[in-house]
Amino acid sequence: MGKTIMWFRKDLRLEDNTAFSKMVEDSEFADELICVFQLNPLQFIENSYNHAAFFYSLNSFYEHAKANGVPIHFLYGNLKENFTNLKKGYPDWSKIYFNLDERGFGKERDQKMIEFFENNQIQVYSYQDSHLHGVQEIKKPTGESYKVFTPYFKKWLTMPKRSYQRTVAPLDSLKESSHPLFIEGEKKFKQIIKDIYLPFEYECGEVVAENYLKEFVKNHLHEYQDGRDYPYSDQTSKLSRFLRTGELSIRKVWHALNAEPDSNGRQTFISELCWRDFYNMIYSENPKQKTQEIKEQYRQLQWSYNQDFFERWKKGQTGFPIVDAGMRQLNQTGWMHNRLRMIVASFLTKDLLIDWRLGEEYFQQKLIDYDAASNIGGWQWAASTGTDAVPYFRIFNPTTQSEKFDRYGDFIRQFIPELKDVSNEFIHEPSKMSEELQKKSGVVIGKDYPEPIVDHRKIREEVLTFFKTSAH
Repeated sequence: MGKTIMWFRKDLRLEDNTAFSKMVEDSEFADELICVFQLNPLQFIENSYNHAAFFYSLNSFYEHAKANGVPIHFLYGNLKENFTNLKKGYPDWSKIYFNLDERGFGKERDQKMIEFFENNQIQVYSYQDSHLHGVQEIKKPTGESYKVFTPYFKKWLTMPKRSYQRTVAPLDSLKESSHPLFIEGEKKFKQIIKDIYLPFEYECGEVVAENYLKEFVKNHLHEYQDGRDYPYSDQTSKLSRFLRTGELSIRKVWHALNAEPDSNGRQTFISELCWRDFYNMIYSENPKQKTQEIKEQYRQLQWSYNQDFFERWKKGQTGFPIVDAGMRQLNQTGWMHNRLRMIVASFLTKDLLIDWRLGEEYFQQKLIDYDAASNIGGWQWAASTGTDAVPYFRIFNPTTQSEKFDRYGDFIRQFIPELKDVSNEFIHEPSKMSEELQKKSGVVIGKDYPEPIVDHRKIREEVLTFFKTSAH
């Protein structure tokens, strides 16, 4: 008997939460159950959409849990100190339940804390909850990890997936505690919530996440393969932000897909879920990948750094309308369409030859759905430095991408109002308009909207030389 603690992190839900469900199942052996969330300043990214969005979600979870008879208590400060003091305050604390992080900062933290708990005679119950398959589950017949997506995907498809569990009833043994640490933690949490701000609407919470899932499955799933590449029609799922906070169970998503008839759209979306698992595994296998190229031959690349170009890329002022519209969408909404993420990443790394790490960091600040494994994986893919990445000689042409995926310029006009009266003929390359046409369209190139900051055709040769010479 004794006290049992449930430690919430990126799993902000009560339904189908593996660690929480297991704790409830085992609850007859506990005198008291206490749910905690530890606020670690080392993980804060100040003045970022990413940071603010996560705390909005956390606040929503706090309110939702409280309404369902599950009080959440906050700890703030140094992680080890917090739990050391908690053990002093609760000498009979004997068990802890949590869902593991399998890569990055979270993995290191969990390894250290498991050792700490065991040294303090606290029994650890930890689970893989965030992905359909954990990082160790899918291996080659030799026992090695996959480095290429397609064979990983083939194996992934054959593996059984766990089913999800319904909400558990509230428990009498879930207690509200008045420990001084929790009083201090709650004060800090309320101050954080008061201080954060997002300049756009941000819906969050378990109920909202479930509604997004239902809406996507009903209206967009079966057209997903055809519709997902067009930013204006925007038929993507919008589930990524709920998966990154754990407001939505990945098993619930899988369950919803399996209830649907097969289609090309369904198959394509399933492959996207596999990419999520694949990148999670890749990050676990390559723990330095946030700052180091996975491909060794590209670790010596001498990326250029043009401060002016980088600022113009960030602000959406490059003179390439599809790139600029994508960056403005990010800056204004905290989200960017997936096709555009590839286009703007390719532009930064291949047209401007600017270090992919700078782009990855900017996305980390701005994205409300930032997931380290997927974001780093995507940036290393675009820069040709990652595992199974696009070859260095495949360089996205921003103009042809624009013509293909925003044919009539509807998305461009939505985010670049200064181009709203430019004809379809010139919407993808407004700098080609004559002076007379510029006046007629109400936009003077170089004044109201910038000239292209590079010549894409010329830069292609430079890129090929850059990769060939730097890699040897």
